[in-house]
Amino acid sequence: MKEHTMSLAIAVTTRDHALGPADAPVTLVEYGDFQCPYCGAAYGELKQVRASLGGALRFVFRHMPLAAIHPMAELAAEAAEAAAEQGKFWPMHDALYENQRQLSPALVSALATRLGLDMARFTADLRSRRYAEKIQQDIAGAERSGVQGTPAFFIDGRHYNGSYDAETLTEELRAVAGARAA
Repeated sequence: MKEHTMSLAIAVTTRDHALGPADAPVTLVEYGDFQCPYCGAAYGELKQVRASLGGALRFVFRHMPLAAIHPMAELAAEAAEAAAEQGKFWPMHDALYENQRQLSPALVSALATRLGLDMARFTADLRSRRYAEKIQQDIAGAERSGVQGTPAFFIDGRHYNGSYDAETLTEELRAVAGARAA
């Protein structure tokens, strides 16, 4: 590993969307874009990683919509935040990635309906752009951490630049968790 490595500029807090225990042996942070095809590919791999590691992993998702190349990414991020306000961040996160190729305002609305969200509240939240600032804070944190594209991963605060296929990533996370325990 190089001497100079990128590290996570903003520590994980209760403000973050996280799966797994706060005291898990290892934490994986992803900066992602719901319209990025690479993030879409990583989504399936990360599901396997989370299943393999269970409670040994805390997985954190932060937004980094690359709006210049993915025109629906910002809307998708705001929709995920509006769903979070109703306790459905992770179901919306999954639904957005699972329907990534069809992303549109109509699809976002259909997904929210399917998830049983209060549609008047959801629509009002999106119209007001109420969550745009939170997403901008995630983007600023990514930039301060040296992130230039998505998906970007940090394992226990250190940038991970290796392959994100399930097997390689699981092996790396286990190694970090094991080193921490030793």
